[in-house]
Order: sequence, then C-alpha cells, then structure tokens
Amino acid sequence: MEPVCLPALTPQQAVERYGDMVLRAAFGLVKNQQDAEDIAQEVFLTLVRTAPAFESAEHQKAWLLRCTINRCKSHFRSAWYRHTAPLEETLASPFTPQENTVLDAVAALPLKYRQVIYLHYIEGYSTAEIAQLLDIKQNTVLSQLARGRKLLQTALKGDF
Repeated sequence: MEPVCLPALTPQQAVERYGDMVLRAAFGLVKNQQDAEDIAQEVFLTLVRTAPAFESAEHQKAWLLRCTINRCKSHFRSAWYRHTAPLEETLASPFTPQENTVLDAVAALPLKYRQVIYLHYIEGYSTAEIAQLLDIKQNTVLSQLARGRKLLQTALKGDF
C-alpha cells in the first residue's frame, strides 16, 4: 500500500497548521521569544512572496523547517545580533524546574547539536530525514546526535 500524499496547503492553511512548529523551531534555536516570532514571520512572508511549488504537505513542512533553520543561522550572522545584548527574561515559566534544567541544557548546546536534537526528539524526524533537511550526510547527523547527547549528559549529570 502506498503512503497517502496530501496536497500542499495554501499560505493561510500553512500558517494555521505549521505556525506553532515554526515558532518552536525558531525559539529552540535562537532562545529568544521575540526573535523567534520575527523569524517565524519572515519564514511565512517568504512562503507568500516566493510561492514555491510543493509536491505534498510533507514537502511544504520540510521546506518551512529548512527555511526556519536558515533564517536562524542568518540571525546569528547579523551585525545587529553580534552588537546587542539580550534582556534577561523574568517571566514565569510553564515548565517544572527539572524541565527548565533540561531546556536550559539543550539551549546551551552549540547550534549544530541543538538543531539535530530538536529535529529528532521534538519534531520526530529520522536521521535520514534530518540529513536531507540540513543537506548534510546521515553519518554526520548520527555523530552530531551522539555528541549532543553526550554534552547533555555531562551538563545534566549532577542535576537529577
């Protein structure tokens, strides 16, 4: 039996279905809610402006994630980012202290490890799919996952 391929969504449907995913991905990479919101907005503006043709809804989802990751990388390279200091956020967290510890440890990882861990554990992509999304070899993804897990293990060793 062949898998069912759903047609690509209109930009409005894409925002409704994938908006939270794009925002979470951006937040997971840039670690700042306002910057993540700006990046998510830029991603969907790019979708509207360029109107790319997608083979399926899954292809569109992958494109949105790839675009989000690229925007985050551009954000880190920008002169504005390099010459500003972020404000410390003092808002109440919806997570338990243990969850905050894990989130902080993941957020402290270098970008290359943080993005593969996010895509694998949060979004549920396989290593082959991550390799295709990031345009890197599958063995590189496996290495980055292993190294990222090792860094997390070291960072969290005494906390639990």
